[in-house]
Amino acid sequence: MRIVSGVHRGRTIATPDGRKTRPTSDQTRESIFNILDHAEWASPLDGAVVMDMFAGSGALGLEAISRGAEFCVFVERHPLALAAIRKNIDHFDLGDEARIHRFDATKLKLAPGNRPKPFTHVFMDPPYNKKMWQPALRRVAPYLADKGVVILEDSHEAEIEPRGWDVMSDKIWGTTRTLFLKQSKA
Repeated sequence: MRIVSGVHRGRTIATPDGRKTRPTSDQTRESIFNILDHAEWASPLDGAVVMDMFAGSGALGLEAISRGAEFCVFVERHPLALAAIRKNIDHFDLGDEARIHRFDATKLKLAPGNRPKPFTHVFMDPPYNKKMWQPALRRVAPYLADKGVVILEDSHEAEIEPRGWDVMSDKIWGTTRTLFLKQSKA
């Protein structure tokens, strides 16, 4: 796996050993970021504050930083994934632009000092077909910027009907379904 675009384009991303994680493919990542770059409803990535939940290797957050995000919080709990994220942060020299939180994303609670600003983009790639996105969405909602967007990945077969969220875009790439969500204002 490699960074697709931006200042770190082409650099290799370390991935966790084993089968506990399922990294987002380069092609899917490129498609996600193309939508974010061109959608009227998405905040610009330049200067963005992002969160990568169920981060795995951290590929989505690393891609966001490469494309101009100011800061990323990586949320992960598995030791092998945490080691891969640390390795990537060190390899890309992102000590000032990244923070790792060892949390279960479904029980996320961030103290004020652990988040620089409200998050403009939240990448959420939980294990497929386990509906872990439901509690994770509830947990992340208070930390979103007014125009914040959640990019949720699950299996292409998953039934996803997030209450309290507007679906801005719903795409299927291979075996991955990706929804772009904004909190409903009603």
